[in-house]
Amino acid sequence: MTGRIFTLLFLSSIITSGTVLHAQSKSDRKTAKRLQADISFLASDDLAGRRTATDGEHKAADYIEKRYKEIKITPYKSQYRLPFNFVYGKEISPATQINIGNLSVPVNEEAFPMPFSGNKHMTSDILPDVMEQGSIWMISIYNDSEEASNPHFEAEKFMYERAKDAEKQGAAGIVFYDSFGATFPAVFNRHSEYEPLEIPIIYLSHTSYRKFIKDTEPAHVNGINIDLNVSVNRSERTGNNIAAYIDNKAKYTVIVGAHYDHLGFGEDGNSLFANAVKEHQVHHGADDNASGTAAVLEIAKWVKSKHLNHYNYLFLNFSGEELGLYGSKAFVKDQPEIDSMHIAYMINMDMVGRLNDSTHALTIGGVGTSPTWGDMVTMAGNDFKVVIDSAGQGPSDHTSFYNAGIPVLFLFTGTHKDYHKPTDRAEFINYKGEVQVIKYVDKVLAKLDKEQVKPAYTTTKQQTMGKSKFKVTLGIMPDYTFETGGVRVDGVSDNRPAMKAGIKQGDIITMLGDHKIIGMQSYMEALGKFTPGEKTQVTLTRDGKEMTLPLEFLAK
Repeated sequence: MTGRIFTLLFLSSIITSGTVLHAQSKSDRKTAKRLQADISFLASDDLAGRRTATDGEHKAADYIEKRYKEIKITPYKSQYRLPFNFVYGKEISPATQINIGNLSVPVNEEAFPMPFSGNKHMTSDILPDVMEQGSIWMISIYNDSEEASNPHFEAEKFMYERAKDAEKQGAAGIVFYDSFGATFPAVFNRHSEYEPLEIPIIYLSHTSYRKFIKDTEPAHVNGINIDLNVSVNRSERTGNNIAAYIDNKAKYTVIVGAHYDHLGFGEDGNSLFANAVKEHQVHHGADDNASGTAAVLEIAKWVKSKHLNHYNYLFLNFSGEELGLYGSKAFVKDQPEIDSMHIAYMINMDMVGRLNDSTHALTIGGVGTSPTWGDMVTMAGNDFKVVIDSAGQGPSDHTSFYNAGIPVLFLFTGTHKDYHKPTDRAEFINYKGEVQVIKYVDKVLAKLDKEQVKPAYTTTKQQTMGKSKFKVTLGIMPDYTFETGGVRVDGVSDNRPAMKAGIKQGDIITMLGDHKIIGMQSYMEALGKFTPGEKTQVTLTRDGKEMTLPLEFLAK
């Protein structure tokens, strides 16, 4: 489950009914044994945490494909594996060169361009502590040793804001340097959310500052030549979704899905384990989400054996979920038939392996996305204490389908102390409890297939992350994976300014009033400029064509 929006869960109502702990039948024991085999393999050290676009992800994909072949379910559109490209972040191009005086500075962890640097070549002779327009400026990051040892000092934020101001004042480039030896030195943040500036900007650690500036100062008394040739590129990678399909030649298709990727060694900064990367421990992801992956395989086996045939059944295993729902978003975008006209509903399972034997609590999300789900929730009441979350948007892949106008259900057995830590291991899975969750999904599928019901779609209140400093809202769900200029709209909330203005899913917002929108940062800065009731216009691109719409902001 992606940690980026995990905190949205779950302030919800609870249906309190008596729970029944069933003795396991022979069939249930066989199911539990298969679950244990699947989860134990997917969460093994050999798969190294199943991080997207790694060998661990590929091994997991091979295993899932093999299991679908064993179940005798054919691939979707003649191939199980559906690759998708995504922007992983930023990387320093090998073409980058830093020269100070007559010395070439190695580009490494001690000296590097900032991720918001402009891609530009600039050279100038500068005097120490003299900041002239049209020249490269040298700026100390810290005022004193106390500031350099402060663990809460946000070096990247300071450098971005100082660089933005310096650029306005005419700086042609910037060399930030650490003259005190910071306790927590800056690193190249490949996932930096700061938008690029026009000028080249580099960082020198205390070691590099001493070696290339301070210790050679006598030679610089009359000035020093600094030559910066900076190139910071987008880093693109390829992940793999897996799709298996039962084609009953029906009018509508049902989707059952779960993500199979996890955190690797915590390299992407989403681990909750202290010193994750330094200690290089595998984040096994048994519950998150080998449990959901194994559940989809069992449900696929059951649907096949029971010959449910009033719908087509599409079984999806997503990658890239932990990075921000990349895989499910790509699938919905790349498959034009995944829409409200062709898909009956989608069920998503994420972290369904830790059913608590005491509370027997099962969260069912997406309940507000269709009036049909009321009866389905009631069916679970005899076996679980049900926690209801009505929202269609949430911390997992069902969000991508809800935004496409498809009713969704989301199953989740609760968080625990091992979430996003190396200790999320297979031995802690409640296999008997997961069998009960799977049997509940089977009942839902069987009931709807028998009744041949296509659930009606209803929109739900958009969830927001925490408190916002903005006085107004536009009422969109941004696509956080979009990085090619502007803000792409993933979803539009009912009766909010965006919908009233005529903004649609897929639009790319490039201007709010006079404020240019380059990405999420400039979008948020622009929102902060408006007040409730203020009228302006929004400029956007739709299907390659630019258009401008009138817009009136409402209070949040």
